Amino acid sequence: MFAEGQTFIMARRSKAREMALQMLYQKDLNSDIEPDIVRKMIIDQLTDEDLSRFAWSLFAGVTEIQADLDDRIQSISQNWKLARMAPTDRNVLRLGAFELLQTDTPAKVVIDEAVELAKLFGNKNSSQFVNGILDKLIPEEKREAEQTQSGED
Repeated sequence: MFAEGQTFIMARRSKAREMALQMLYQKDLNSDIEPDIVRKMIIDQLTDEDLSRFAWSLFAGVTEIQADLDDRIQSISQNWKLARMAPTDRNVLRLGAFELLQTDTPAKVVIDEAVELAKLFGNKNSSQFVNGILDKLIPEEKREAEQTQSGED
């Protein structure tokens, strides 16, 4: 499916997503954390400049439109208030929703990555919960474009 180089890039980006999630989690628990401190932590942990830039763009993007992301997630997650969700699940959803709605990353990749993060950091039900919510958040035009493309392959 992916060429060898593409698989390597995806694995590297997984590390950046993991770092962005950890920083979102930190911010969720400590809303006073300064963006400069977060950026320094990312750079210290991800010495590759492209990866640290990617992780920062995810973190900054989520925090910039967090209220909108939270509203969208809340509208989909029936019977689950964001405040009642585990902080890890809440932040995996925010990260995944941001990538689905604001980037050109394929929906399948976004959801696969989010599910893996939920498995790594969440509880035994987190991955199914995240998968279900994010699937409902895929923009229709992205869903149609990817279905058309997979039909051509």
